[in-house]
Amino acid sequence: MLQALLPAVYPILQGNFELSFAQVGFLTFIYQITASLFQPFIGYYTDRRPMPYSLPVGMASSMSGLLTLAFAPNYGVLLIGAMLLGLGSSIFHPESSRIARLASGGAHGLAQSLFQVGGNFGSALGPLAAAFFVLPRGQAGLAWFALAALAGIIILTALGHWYQLNGHAKRASHKAPGHHPTLTRGQVSRAMAVLIALLFSKYIYLASFTSYYIFYLKDKFGLATQTAQIYQFVFFAAVASGTIAGGPIGDRLGRKVVIWVSILGVLPITLLLPHVGLTATAVLSVIIGFVISSAFPAIVVYGQELMPGRVGMVSGLFFGFIFGIGGIGAAALGTLADRTGIDFVFQLCAFLPALGILTVLLPNLRGHESSQA
Repeated sequence: MLQALLPAVYPILQGNFELSFAQVGFLTFIYQITASLFQPFIGYYTDRRPMPYSLPVGMASSMSGLLTLAFAPNYGVLLIGAMLLGLGSSIFHPESSRIARLASGGAHGLAQSLFQVGGNFGSALGPLAAAFFVLPRGQAGLAWFALAALAGIIILTALGHWYQLNGHAKRASHKAPGHHPTLTRGQVSRAMAVLIALLFSKYIYLASFTSYYIFYLKDKFGLATQTAQIYQFVFFAAVASGTIAGGPIGDRLGRKVVIWVSILGVLPITLLLPHVGLTATAVLSVIIGFVISSAFPAIVVYGQELMPGRVGMVSGLFFGFIFGIGGIGAAALGTLADRTGIDFVFQLCAFLPALGILTVLLPNLRGHESSQA
């Protein structure tokens, strides 16, 4: 929720600081690049030396970033606030994803979905919080959400204590397998490259919604900012629902099936979206959000099964990559929108799910998934 407040208040920041679309995109770029750069390294380190109390430290960084954004006097300080938000995310995700897997009882897809849906539910609340709480109070209204961060610090400190008390915070054995037992290192590397390419298509497309859906609705249909934020909330709610569905479906039918359907299967709908009216846009965006978001839990667990001894590193790599590529995508799409218009951006991004055809290159792990469940 704290991180979703940043894109949700872009219209406020754009008005206060007279930002161009390119500057809005660069703000997203700074946040997401910061969030992405450190995650694989933190994950790799904590695979060997678990750090349960890093979780409240990450939340404290997010709180500092939010307060910085609330009282920023200029664009440069906004960038610092975005960096602090990103650093908090970078610290949080690898270790928290490991805890989700430890708590799964073997239902790894379900656990990953439940973990991620918390973030998606918070993302859905971000636009509503901005529309009904921050917008009437202005930029400084962001500061009130530091109370939510403080509650998070308290909860995560208790969770870190549980993690350590139950003997999970031990150094990993050097004998832990680094890759799937039935695949060669080359096959694992190629499969990881395919997963990253699929994440590229998914999160560049989602960057158009995360950063520019409000502007698209305002520009194409003449909606007020508050009304457009409600539409964005509906989209994020669909993303949350798809996330929670993707994991257990992957546990039951196999991760590869979910990846096929959720990326390539959504292509006809994304191609149709830029050419319909407001009501149809809202309906199609819900379908897109639900279907395309079901891929991520399946991709994360599939990657963890490819490299079972590197759970933190894989989680950090994937979470870091989506933040990084989302940031680069937001900056590039913002620059493109300044030159061609926001409607063209949505027309162009509609072709990205076609990269889902690469799923055919992934090895079948169904037997191994069943044995681990």
